[in-house]
Parts: sequence; structure tokens; C-alpha cells
Amino acid sequence: MLKAESIYKRFPTRAADLIVLRGVSLSLDVGQSAVIVGPSGSGKSTLLNILGTLEPPTEGRVLLDGCDPFSLPPRELARFRNRSVGFIFQDHHLLPQCSVLENVLLPTLAERRDDDPTVRAGRLLERVGLAERLDHRPAELSGGERQRVAIARALINRPKLVLADEPTGNLDRGTAERVGELLTELHQDRDLVLLVVTHSETLAERFGRKYELVDGTLEPR
Repeated sequence: MLKAESIYKRFPTRAADLIVLRGVSLSLDVGQSAVIVGPSGSGKSTLLNILGTLEPPTEGRVLLDGCDPFSLPPRELARFRNRSVGFIFQDHHLLPQCSVLENVLLPTLAERRDDDPTVRAGRLLERVGLAERLDHRPAELSGGERQRVAIARALINRPKLVLADEPTGNLDRGTAERVGELLTELHQDRDLVLLVVTHSETLAERFGRKYELVDGTLEPR
């Protein structure tokens, strides 16, 4: 389902190229999940951005469900990303002027679908415990509630791959534990790949498949 083959990422500097990723390879099948830990600056977010097709690798190849997304024209790549990848960030990135329901529906605006996404959004919000909050604005929610909205938004287009970058990083311990539990429960309910990067050992312990990214290389932990 998800395969990364010998991923390198270099950024040019005045002195010499800064090598962030050094031949990273990873393979996850449908229904599998994994966590990546590592110190700040080790390249975890860069790797997630590449796997999520937000930026290309310098070398190597990414395959998602057999497709190399970076071989697609820009418009097709954007469509592929919208359909196939769901993102959950440390900062929820909700639009403050939009309601909870409207925020969840945002990814569906890129193209028309046969079914009604409003019904699907309502079910997702009920699943994450926010059925009574559909018309609220983000400012009226707690940090944990805002992150649960972000989780529902990541799932609205039924993606094949969900990427979470420090999804509990801005939450207190109790709220972080509840969000971590919700993430793993939702993954078990759906046929998708879930990949999480985190500093949290508590969150990392929820995953049977663990990796560590150090000095640009990825190793089983």
C-alpha cells in the first residue's frame, strides 16, 4: 500500500548540501500502522511531507497503492493527494470563521462526489464525540476537541493513508491520551495505513510497529 524506496532529501546551502534523509525505506500494508520517533531536527516532518506528496524527494521513490504520485502532473497530483492522503498536524489548522461541520467538509470542496459528504461528516463527528458541536466555532472548543475535529477532517475523503505529525504535541497529558486512543480506534475501524511521528513515548507505545529516525536513517526500534 505505502512503499518508500531509498528516500534522500537534500537542501542546498552556501557551504554544502544539507542531507536530511539518507536512503530511508519503509513499507506498510493496508490495515497496518506505525510510529516514528526521533530527536528534533532528525527529519521526521520532512519524511512525512514526502510520503504525503507535499514535497518531492531528492532521490528515491514513493508508491501509494501502486502509484508514483510524483510522476503525475501538478493538477493530478493535487487531486491524488486530496483523495488519498489525510493529514493531522500538531496545530489543528482549523479555519476560525468556519463551524466544526464546515471545517470537516473543507477537503470535499475540491471536487464533486456522488454521495453527500455532509452525512459522512456528521457520522465522523459523532464518532469522535462532537455530534453536539457541529455549529460551534474553533474558538469555542477545547484543544482536545479541536484536534478531534482535525482527525474527522483527515478522514472525510476516506483516504488510503493518514499521516499524523505530533498529533498530541499541544495537548495536556490526559487529553493527549484520549486523542491517542481515538486515533488507534479509528484506524482499527478502517482499511487504511496510519503513520504517526511523535516525541511522546506514551503515544508511541500504542503502536506495535516502531521506527527511529536518527541522522537521516530509519531503523526498527
